[in-house]
Order: sequence, then structure tokens, then C-alpha cells
Amino acid sequence: MSKRRRTKRKTRITHLPPGSAPGTLIPAPDAVKTNISVIAYGPEGFVEKELAAAKEIQQYRDKWPVVWVNVEGVGSTDVVKEIGEIFHIHHLALEDVLNVHERAKIERYNDDLFLVMHMMEYKDHLDAEQLSVFSGKHFVVTFQEGPIDTLDPARERIRKGQGHIRRLGSDYLVYSIIDSVLDSYFPILEEFGELLDKLEDDIISKPSHEVVGNVHSVKRELLTLRRAVWPLRESINTLIRDMEVTFSEETRIHLRDCYDHAVRIIDFIETYRELAADLMDVYLSSLSNRMNEVMKVLTIITTLFVPPTLIAGIYGMNFNTEISRYNMPELNWYYGYPFALALMALLTLGVIGLLWYKGWLGVLSRHNGET
Repeated sequence: MSKRRRTKRKTRITHLPPGSAPGTLIPAPDAVKTNISVIAYGPEGFVEKELAAAKEIQQYRDKWPVVWVNVEGVGSTDVVKEIGEIFHIHHLALEDVLNVHERAKIERYNDDLFLVMHMMEYKDHLDAEQLSVFSGKHFVVTFQEGPIDTLDPARERIRKGQGHIRRLGSDYLVYSIIDSVLDSYFPILEEFGELLDKLEDDIISKPSHEVVGNVHSVKRELLTLRRAVWPLRESINTLIRDMEVTFSEETRIHLRDCYDHAVRIIDFIETYRELAADLMDVYLSSLSNRMNEVMKVLTIITTLFVPPTLIAGIYGMNFNTEISRYNMPELNWYYGYPFALALMALLTLGVIGLLWYKGWLGVLSRHNGET
């Protein structure tokens, strides 16, 4: 298995200074520079363009049935505030846009909706960024925290005119955005599944502290993914159950499919979390088994050397044969030394034969063959 880089990232919690007025807009210190793009479309076609200033949005709102404004990066409070004024977005919702790492949620402001989700990207580790979605009767505004972008499938549907997206309203665009975010989770889950399989093989074959560290890293990232999807499932359920006026019947049917996807993702996450926890038990069991085998080898070696040690100890005693003929007469025997060596060898072979008869050497040889 290739070496996996483990990075322990600090949990960043952004908040306003104590005593700040509600709706105060303060960007995070590491907020990305703001870029604005627009896709305006209808049954007759679409137009897509990068905008130099927020004031250019108005010309598209007057000409197209649905306008999708996407803001990448929330480093400019002036731009965020100006877009909020154009679409009459509540100041408390704009505050949540800048205070990233909000919990996934759905809120209603008069006839407009505010939805928070999280986009994920997995390379060496899992990265998550907040996606804030505002939806009105003829518009959708999305604020991306940073460069992670999983909304291209929704854009491609508009560009190619696939499905019903150009024919239907902004509520269907909200569904398409949710669907794109959820679909991006499945490749990440596949990565985690393959990684857990490799970690299991490593733990069984060569358990080490590095492998254990990788298991803990996977558990932490699965928890991050769970925190993003679990409340999102409830938000989608709210859209289906309580938003009959805002969402058409056809869109709510598609949202039920999103809800099913969210449930499947949560099932995968819980399964992988259990597997990661089980890998720790496998690691401890592997360590215990390897220790037992080491002790078995040492015990067999010690057992083999006991008979020669006994004989060498006996013949190493310094009794004077001149005082008594019973004081180790073998010391004066012509073949005494070869006899002692032969006796040691015979006893050692006898012990080996006994261990083989009991099957203990066979178990040891099979274990060594497996490792």
C-alpha cells in the first residue's frame, strides 16, 4: 500500500466578535477572493458569463426566466452585501454565508429559501467547503466558500438542455444543485472503501503504528462526512414535506430521489465507521497473535537447549575423581567427551521428535509460511 499522508487539521470555527450586531458581515481571515458568474436560461436557450461587477446581474434578471448567480469565494463583504441587496436576501442569512462551517440546514425568509450544504473533495485527505444556496421565484444564488466545485453536472444539464431543467423553474435548479452535491459523495465513499480494504490487509500482514494512525484518520474524516450528510437529509425531507407552495409536485418527486441518495450515503458512512472500529480490534488481535507466535518460538528454542544445558551442567561440576571412584568416573573415560556430545544430540533430537509428534512444530511452520 502506498504511504498515505496523514494530516491533522485544526477545526476552524468562525464567529463574530462578542457584542456584534446581528447581520454583521465579517469574512474569515483565509477567505478566498470573490468571483461572480451567471447562467441565465429558459426553454429557448441559455447564456453563461463571468461578471466583473455585481451590478451586471440586473440585466439578466429582466430577460430570462431563471437566473443562476454563482459566487466563488466570500472574501469581499461589499460584493456579498451588494448581491444580497439585489436579491433582497435577509441580513442574517448573509451572515451565515460568511460564517462558514455552518451546519447543513434549510430556512425560509418570506417566499425565499436559504439552504446550507457542504461540498467535499478527496485527494490526500478529505476537504470540505460550505455551499450556501438562496432560492427565489426566478433566481438561485449560490455562494461557494472556496475552489471546491461539484456543481458542474448541474451546469452541464443547462448547457446541453438535458432533462427538464430549462423547461422548469428555479425550484428544479435547486434540486439539481442538491443532486450534484450528493452524487459527488459517492466517489469519495468508494475511495474510503478501497482504503479500508488496504488498511485491513496491512493490519493483518504487518501491523504498525503508522497503519493505526491511518485508521484513526479515516474515522475522523468519515465523521466529517457524516456531519455534512446527516442534517442535509433532514433538510431535504423538510423541502419535500413542508414546501408544497415553493416546490412543484414534479420537483418534489425528484427531491425524494435525493432523499434516498442521502439515506444510502449515511448507510455507507455508518458501515465504514463500523469497519474502521473493527480494524482496531483486528490490530490488537494481530499484535496478540504475533506475540504468541514469538513466545512459542522462544519457548521451543529454550526447550531444545534444556537437555544439552542439563548435561553440560552435570559434567561441569568439579568433583575430584582421585578421592572417590564415584566422583564422575566418565571424566577419566577415553570416550567421555564424544559420549557427552552424542547424548546431548540424542536428547535434543528426542525433544524435536516429541514436539513434532504433538503437532506444535507443524503449526509454527504454517504460521511462518503465512507471514
